[in-house]
Amino acid sequence: MSESTASLSRKISSAGDLQSVVRTMKALAASSIGQYEKSVLALGDYYRTVELGLGACFREGGRPAIRVEETAPVHKGAVSAIVFGSDQGLVGQFNDVVADYAVKSLAALPGNAQVWAVGERVHARLVDAGVTLLGLYAVPNSVQAITPLVGRIQMESEAHRANDVSADVWVFHNRPLAGARYEPVSQRLLPLDSKWQQGLVQAGWPTGNLPQIMDHGTATLHALIREYLFISLFRACAESLASENASRLAAMERADKNIEDLLAQLHGTFHQLRQSGIDEELFDVISGFEALVGSQ
Repeated sequence: MSESTASLSRKISSAGDLQSVVRTMKALAASSIGQYEKSVLALGDYYRTVELGLGACFREGGRPAIRVEETAPVHKGAVSAIVFGSDQGLVGQFNDVVADYAVKSLAALPGNAQVWAVGERVHARLVDAGVTLLGLYAVPNSVQAITPLVGRIQMESEAHRANDVSADVWVFHNRPLAGARYEPVSQRLLPLDSKWQQGLVQAGWPTGNLPQIMDHGTATLHALIREYLFISLFRACAESLASENASRLAAMERADKNIEDLLAQLHGTFHQLRQSGIDEELFDVISGFEALVGSQ
């Protein structure tokens, strides 16, 4: 059954409204990517400061941090992880990619894995994969909302790890790449990596004034480790949010192109149908005129 010009006009109007929404979402995604990428860059100097402090503590105490963080010689088989995803859709394969990567990586580790999920979408995919979930967090909607989330994750993970100080703590998230692309990455937060510690010990102090550690370095060391964990989680969350918006931007660009093609098709059909109606009216007028002339 052929469509009328009225129905085609309604479809063109609806497609135009949808295109306006898609382009608005494209603009929001593009602007959001910038703020999260800037927040990651802003962490660079602070992260360097924390590393210098940790290196000073390691040199002062003669590798004390390894004993603090790796006290238990026998691994009890416990693994905890934080997986960053999204609460909203329209992000393509964003949640599937990080969830599949986390499931495969955790399956390769010894022991039972327990996960905190950040985002309802990735939470649902981890549940479908049979992963044991410890909790669900809402995804921050701004840079300012990342700090409270990281604080909650730190408190709950520390309380959970108090029952097993030998447990590994991992973080999984998507990291943005050039061209609105991203890749899943992981990082072991605890226990601290011994090679990484040795690198900090061997790194030189940037000035000629050597640092002095207060309180034998124990309190300072723990404070710096907490800051290191905070920075690592904050950066993982910000990179995940930047990747999410990059994925949404790519999805909206594809949707915009599809809507543009649909509008071109609808406009072509509309003009063709309208021209056909005009031709039929002209033929009727000509036929009537010829009939009238013939009868006279």
